[in-house]
Amino acid sequence: MAKTGTDIAYSMQLLAGSALVAIPTETVYGLAGNALDARAVAQIFKVKERPTFDPLIVHTSGLDRIPDFVESIPEKAYALAAAFWPGPLTMVFRKKAIIPDLVTSGMDSVAVRIPRHPLSLQLLQSLDFPLAAPSANPFGYVSPTCARHVDEQLGEKIPYILDGGSCTVGIESTIVGFDGDKVSVLRLGGCKIEDMEKVVGKVQIKAHTSSNPVVPGMLHSHYSPLTPVTIGNIPQLIREHQGKKLGILSFDQLYDDIPLAQQFVLSKKGDLDEAATSLFTGLRQLDMLNLQLIIGTYVKEKGLGRAINDRLRRAEAKRN
Repeated sequence: MAKTGTDIAYSMQLLAGSALVAIPTETVYGLAGNALDARAVAQIFKVKERPTFDPLIVHTSGLDRIPDFVESIPEKAYALAAAFWPGPLTMVFRKKAIIPDLVTSGMDSVAVRIPRHPLSLQLLQSLDFPLAAPSANPFGYVSPTCARHVDEQLGEKIPYILDGGSCTVGIESTIVGFDGDKVSVLRLGGCKIEDMEKVVGKVQIKAHTSSNPVVPGMLHSHYSPLTPVTIGNIPQLIREHQGKKLGILSFDQLYDDIPLAQQFVLSKKGDLDEAATSLFTGLRQLDMLNLQLIIGTYVKEKGLGRAINDRLRRAEAKRN
């Protein structure tokens, strides 16, 4: 398994040598490599078994560093950066040639984020290059929210996991793009639309599934456990699948018909932020129980509920 610890200097040494390091962020753990080094980027795709048509997010430590690798930053991006960076927001800009085409799947734009985690920020501030860092898990599977999750899935393939504890947001970043004065949400995530609209006015929601995504994490089937998932009315689904070994992923309640050990409640107090934090943990725990089916329900389409429902839809999609 991978060596795990909090050694920034060792992480720097590995990354400077084109090796990969799993890093903590407030959203999920990332599988990081030098974003300017095509060899390191190629290793990210290889270790994750990720198709090269699915672009990566580039992470850096401050807004002042971004002009090194993007052509320009729109006025509204500066406003969003002031309000939400460091944090669970990714913004898409036209890239400079210094960013390898492999990072962006050949597109002329690059997704950029400043993560809100003290260890990773310290690491990024110490490096003279940005990091490409998709989620640190096999492609398409449930994203990791603690170092143990990374070690269980990728520990034999990477040399080091920078352990920053459990992720506080627990769901991937919101991705936005810019078209003139318009701001578009390209992926729902940990930055709430309502909060962004207080800063830049009305935003367009263009998040959709795609077999050839222009931003990360938008494939139809993604964030999926190995166990099949069905989302709907839980009591009805329990009746429909009577006789099967079922797992329940519920928002805020337990069900009498299913053993407690086969149930995971996202938030007993019905809090959407707490539910987002525990979503991937719940899917992962249920997936380890040798179940025939995991059933769940959508939550309210507001706040982080939008991102939760997006991940549930992708988890439910049939895997190829």
